[in-house]
Amino acid sequence: MSGIETARWPGTLRPYQHDALSALAARWESGERRAWVVLPPGAGKTLVGLEAARRLGRPVVVFAPNTAIQGQWVAQWKSFTRPDGCTAGTRRTLDADVTVLTYQSLAVFDPDAETDEEGHELSLVKRLHGNGAALVEALHAAGPVTIVLDECHHLLQTWGRLLAEVLSGLSDAHVIGLTGTPAETLTATESGLVATLFGDPIHGASIPALVRDGYLAPFAELVWVTEPTTTEREYIGDQGLRFTELCTDLLAPGFARTDFLTWLHARFDERVLDTGERLDWARLAVQEPELTDAVLRLHHAGLSALPTDARMLERHRSAPDAADWMALLGDYVTNCLRADPESTNEKAIERIRAALPAVGYTLTKHGIRTGRSPVDRVLARSTAKSQGTVEIAAAESASLGSRLRALVLCDHERATARPSARLREVLGDHAGSAWLQLELLVADERSRALRPMLVTGRTVAADLRTAEDFIAFAGSRRPGLDLIIDADDDSPVVRVEGRWSSRSWVRLVTEYLESGACQILVGTRGLLGEGWDARGVNTVIDLTTATTPTAVVQGRGRALRLDPSWPDKTAHTWTVVCVSDAHPKGGADWDRFVRKHEGYLGVAADGEVMSGVAHVDPALSPYEPPAVADLDALNARMLSRAENRSVTRARWRIGQSYTDELLSTLRMRPARSGPVVPRPAGRTPEPPAAVPAMAGISTSERPSLEPTRRSLLAGGAVFVGVLVTGITLLGLPAGAPLIAALLVALVSERLTARGPRMRRAVELVRGTAGEPDLVHFGYAVADALHGAGHSSVGARGVRLDVDSDATLRLTLTGAGPQAAAAFSTALDELVSPLVGNPRYIVARYLLDRPGGRHAERAVAKAWLRGKAPENAMVFHAVPALLARNRTGAEAFATAWNRWISAGGTVYTASSAGSRLLYAYYATDPYPVETASRLTWS
Repeated sequence: MSGIETARWPGTLRPYQHDALSALAARWESGERRAWVVLPPGAGKTLVGLEAARRLGRPVVVFAPNTAIQGQWVAQWKSFTRPDGCTAGTRRTLDADVTVLTYQSLAVFDPDAETDEEGHELSLVKRLHGNGAALVEALHAAGPVTIVLDECHHLLQTWGRLLAEVLSGLSDAHVIGLTGTPAETLTATESGLVATLFGDPIHGASIPALVRDGYLAPFAELVWVTEPTTTEREYIGDQGLRFTELCTDLLAPGFARTDFLTWLHARFDERVLDTGERLDWARLAVQEPELTDAVLRLHHAGLSALPTDARMLERHRSAPDAADWMALLGDYVTNCLRADPESTNEKAIERIRAALPAVGYTLTKHGIRTGRSPVDRVLARSTAKSQGTVEIAAAESASLGSRLRALVLCDHERATARPSARLREVLGDHAGSAWLQLELLVADERSRALRPMLVTGRTVAADLRTAEDFIAFAGSRRPGLDLIIDADDDSPVVRVEGRWSSRSWVRLVTEYLESGACQILVGTRGLLGEGWDARGVNTVIDLTTATTPTAVVQGRGRALRLDPSWPDKTAHTWTVVCVSDAHPKGGADWDRFVRKHEGYLGVAADGEVMSGVAHVDPALSPYEPPAVADLDALNARMLSRAENRSVTRARWRIGQSYTDELLSTLRMRPARSGPVVPRPAGRTPEPPAAVPAMAGISTSERPSLEPTRRSLLAGGAVFVGVLVTGITLLGLPAGAPLIAALLVALVSERLTARGPRMRRAVELVRGTAGEPDLVHFGYAVADALHGAGHSSVGARGVRLDVDSDATLRLTLTGAGPQAAAAFSTALDELVSPLVGNPRYIVARYLLDRPGGRHAERAVAKAWLRGKAPENAMVFHAVPALLARNRTGAEAFATAWNRWISAGGTVYTASSAGSRLLYAYYATDPYPVETASRLTWS
């Protein structure tokens, strides 16, 4: 098979492709025969796979998830410079040098071959249908081969067990798995399977890195949030009313023998164990996080008291949703109402049972069980979302004109399962479908001008004019297809039929889109969301409900390829979301939007590349949708941002250096804060000249009480003058002038030195009084981690960014992701209320800000004289990582004394420490809202 080895790629490999190939070569040299390679969509995985296989010089068998991707592999190999006869094919006989098959060509099972004659379950390989079994035999007969598994995340789902069995019988095969799904997004089970089949993944460059280097198009993530239509809203409101009535009754006295709020108090506030010990909130939150989060959101809504020593975090500052209510209700029913089978409680149980189906839950003897809420279906398939897509298409067209190439991704072409009779009055049979979306685009004059088309695995459709033009276009490229128009009387859309398959029509429709004859293509995620490529696509509108990392990365990757005809291409990905405030599940579609962005990196308004919905808009919360009253303003901001692609491009800072690391960042918004100026990059921060102490302040440069050189010279001059005058004019005794001169010199020294000392003391007092700068807490934590050996950098590595809303973002850079995560966690623990059971605590002294210059001088004078009064103090928990042992606690104390306050750490297991912990328990030493995010640098 020397033909494969002597083939050559005529182009130039990119640096990150060279890196991936070098990593593969190192894997083979180590004796391994399998590798899992991660590269983003649009990064050229196909080229990397073929080049890696070419270098091995063996017959190549590629498995791909669908026929569209299968065709791309064949076309890519044909673009290599090859010797005559070095072919690519798609036959199961493997008679080509490079054979490209679909996973389905292997995974065809014989329904009658589940067990052998003795009833034992057969392996998956032995259950294969004749065609699949023949393919396995052909793989064995081909000798040493290279197997390439494209989009190999599918192995972790549909075909994993089967291919694991097939590969186990091919011990001499080299196996290359290619995927765009980041390894860190895999579940523990999936990661274990990857490790078993392939070993450690080979990571290529990330999406932001390729954008920064100019290999992928810069992009913006946008959202269009809408309310349901009037009919949908009425249905949702009616469903929500029944549950609202239950909640109202539930919170009223007399609902049951033990009322709901009484139960919450006993359950979450008293918390006394059988041993008589009180269970602290921190331990309860670890044991039952769903319940503790739910009761805190109930408190945020003003419906219950705040449990003692509980701390409100960012995720708790939203109204309780259906899942919160169900968690609390399930606990209430199981542990309270059913534990006391009294008639009042039985009636309460029945009232709960009757109300739950309205929110998609049922009450069983084993507790509350979840189901698919009809309200969730209404939100997911709302016609308002399809109408919102029309508005987006019109806005993008007004901005881009003839450059627009848009892709609309839907879950299905047409619904296969009809909704219930009641729901059919609210949702049409085709609600949320690609077909309905096409009809709406055709019906609107603005989007009809874009000549939208639909393509799925079964159908090609458009309006009559576009369909006729497409048939002429296809006929000029593929004569003999005999394409015709098939129209329905009641639809503005027609189908294009002919002697062709999806492999042909997907390619032709894609070429039609690329030519600009069609500017918006509607399709399903399964066909167009993975492996399908059109370089000109610059806008993706996501209507799907899929939230897996694979679906998110693949869908968004459709717009990231560079467009040779538009060097400054900037892509937009829109997610359309429907929300309602009339039902406890009115945020279900928003929750899907949040999950799509949890691990996906985008550029925020301030240029930070980060994960989470904040990169879409800083006002968005991952814990609740925006208020309905704010939707118009949000959508207007999105449309305004969409008009300024050049601004988005500038935010990506193309060409600037990066480290390609994903680091944990702590976002902090203090309740009391003044202006904060970010420290210039690369400059080492300087600690304050003084910090508060138990009495006064503590500083290494205390104004000296000893005579200065200036004061000594002044005193000496006075001495000489007095001595001469006394002797010559007054005829004083010989010793008198000396004594007088010394007294005058002393007084002169004091008067001369007092001014500078007092001025410096006042400066130190003024700079130390009040709350410390919040960023100093970050510097202290960074220095402590460095001193304890948990980080290779200290305060110098702390990066401070300030948002327009005065939110601070602190990130530890230069020490890697693990140290950054430790820093973020430790800093959050340090500024949090004093709850739980910290091993060490530390005092922070508070020097009140004196009122005016005279007060400052009085404080400074008292300190200089050693008579300063004692300061007030608060206590912070020493971060758990640094509190593990005395070394960490001492490193923390050193950094604390340098940046924040005098004082040492206190061991809470000691008698003095336990008293202090009890006295200051649940206090909030520095009120601040915090949230942890992942940022790219």
